[in-house]
Amino acid sequence: MDVVRVMEALAEQGVTVLFKADAERMRDGMKPWTFVASGAPFRDDLLVRVDAASVEACLDVCLLRLWEFGLVIPE
Repeated sequence: MDVVRVMEALAEQGVTVLFKADAERMRDGMKPWTFVASGAPFRDDLLVRVDAASVEACLDVCLLRLWEFGLVIPE
């Protein structure tokens, strides 16, 4: 999956997206990847946040949740 394409598509729909790798959590053997999405499509300051062991694991969870909110997610 093209992560940049996904992030651009979400931004075009009014979503602010952050994808982060945390060196300290990686070093400590914890879930180092974080995906956060927030913005206009969400009501009541709702956000989607996922902490996971890999990029793929983040995407598996967060993209399903964003799709459930009615956002268009490119393949």
